[in-house]
Amino acid sequence: MFTLTIWGSRGSMPTPGPDTVLFGGNTACLEIRAGKKLVIIDAGSGIRGLGDKLVREDLKHGPIEADIFITHTHWDHIMGFPMFTPIYIPGTKLRLHGPITYEEDSLEKVIGSQLSYRYWPVRQDELAAKIEYEQIKETTMELGEGLTVKTKYLNHPVLCLGYRFEYEGKSIVTAYDTEPFRNVFPSDPADPSYDEAYAIEGDKAALEENEKLFQFYRGADLMVHDSQYTAKEYHSGKMGFGHSSYEFAINAAHRASVKQVLLFHHDPNRSDAELQELELFYQGKTEGRTGVRLEMAREGRTWQVQGDSA
Repeated sequence: MFTLTIWGSRGSMPTPGPDTVLFGGNTACLEIRAGKKLVIIDAGSGIRGLGDKLVREDLKHGPIEADIFITHTHWDHIMGFPMFTPIYIPGTKLRLHGPITYEEDSLEKVIGSQLSYRYWPVRQDELAAKIEYEQIKETTMELGEGLTVKTKYLNHPVLCLGYRFEYEGKSIVTAYDTEPFRNVFPSDPADPSYDEAYAIEGDKAALEENEKLFQFYRGADLMVHDSQYTAKEYHSGKMGFGHSSYEFAINAAHRASVKQVLLFHHDPNRSDAELQELELFYQGKTEGRTGVRLEMAREGRTWQVQGDSA
C-alpha cells in the first residue's frame, strides 16, 4: 500500500468558512503511507486533524512513530506543529527533517520557537514526545521498509525542498513552494543595465535549472505541484513570490511524463466555486492533448498510488 492523504491544501494562510469546504481551508500537510511506514510532509494547520486521527486510530496499535519532512520554514508550513497532539503523548517518536535558510538558527530552534510562552502555553522542553531534528540539503535517504526519499532544491525566496518518495517501483513527488527559474539579468538591449554576455548566461542557467526540476519529476506516478496562480496572475505582478501558475505545473508534468498531478497551494482568496471552475477549465484544455491526469488537491482525500500495474 502506497497512499497520499491531503490534510491541508491551502496556501499562505488558513481560510476557514463556507466558501472553502470542498477543497479545504487548512495550510499544507500531507500524509504518506508506505506499508507500515508513516511520513508527514509539512506541519501547516492541517496537521492538527492528522494528529487527532493518529491518536484515535494508530495509538491503540502502539506508540506513534513518524518522519516529518518540512519543505521550508515559512509560517504557513509550520504553524500547526504546536497543535499536533502526538507531541504531548509519551512514547511518540518523531524524526523531523528540513532545510534551513540563511539564518543562524537551527531547524530545531526555528520550529521550536513556536513553543515558547511568548506564543504558546507549553514550552518545547516540556513536550512528552522524543523528537530528533535533522537539517538536510539535496540528498537521498533510506527511510526503512523499502521507502526512499530524494530531495531537490526548488525556487522560493527561502531554501525550499521538493521531495520524491519511491516505494516498490512507484513514486510520489512534491514540488511546492516553487516557481519557474528565470533569467535574473536584463534581456532587453534597450535596458541601460543590459549586458549581452550576462543575458546569455542567465538564459542558460535558468534553462538548466528548470531541466533539473523536470528530471526530478520524471515519470512520477503522482505529483503534488504548486499552482497558486493562473498564468495571467503570475505575469501581472506575482513573479518572484515563489509560486507557480497552473499552466507551468501542467506543462512541467506533461514534459516530465508524470502520470497524475494534483494542483496544490490554493490561493487564500480562491473560493470552492472558483477552484471548481478552474479545475474544469484546465481539464478541458488538456483532455486528449496529454496523458497527464489532473485535478485540484482536496483536503481529506486519499489517493492510492498504483504505478505501472494499475
